[in-house]
Amino acid sequence: MSIYIESRGQGRDLVLLHGWGMNGAVFETFATELTSFCRVHVVDLPGYGHSQPVAEAHLELDVLVAQLSAALPQNAILMGWSLGGMLAWQMALSAPQRWVGVITMASSPRFVATEGWPGVAPSVLQGFARSLQQDSSRTVERFLAIQAMGSPSAREDARRMKDRLACRPAPTPAALTAGLALLNSLDLRTQLSSLSIPMLSLFGRLDALVPVAVMEQSCWQRPHQQTICLTASAHAPFLTEPEAVYHLVQQFISRLSVL
Repeated sequence: MSIYIESRGQGRDLVLLHGWGMNGAVFETFATELTSFCRVHVVDLPGYGHSQPVAEAHLELDVLVAQLSAALPQNAILMGWSLGGMLAWQMALSAPQRWVGVITMASSPRFVATEGWPGVAPSVLQGFARSLQQDSSRTVERFLAIQAMGSPSAREDARRMKDRLACRPAPTPAALTAGLALLNSLDLRTQLSSLSIPMLSLFGRLDALVPVAVMEQSCWQRPHQQTICLTASAHAPFLTEPEAVYHLVQQFISRLSVL
């Protein structure tokens, strides 16, 4: 599996993993800022952007995690947005000795709402799955609009995500279908408590997809865990409050040196 990775900057290795329907270009401006203190590796997930299209069977979670891990440097910090954050957690759970820290943005260990757990209604993901079969590009556009919903700069955020998406080849139907399946099924709530590596989890107070109430759940009660709410952000804090996210990432990486 050929995975497209852009690497630039000097310092600690920091891996950026994008969310469902997007590609690594969504991090363009943010990644450039991060190169001032670390070496950034921006990934196009398999079937997205410039990465090689693959069969749906090769997008199963274990295969995906193994392929991503093999393509990335040892002792890196994983930073994932939305679905990318869920993949970062799974990579850390699969090989905790391989990574030195995990940062997530607008990610939840359980994306779908269940009894006693806030999240997206299962019917919403079912609707997206049906729409994919009819018009994948319009389905992705709808998802981009929902991600920006609630942000003070919602229209601008959605436009920027759409422009970044158009910079690279569109995601394949197989990648989109597999990604929705992961969002629907992945549940890392119990496993997270076993991770001993440092974690920073960022949430947007205005997020329509990952409710801020997720922050109040017991799965975050673990050593070396920071959980922070960005008050002016929806689902894309790195677009809405880039300076705040930049400084939080910088502080987190600086603290890793003394742990």
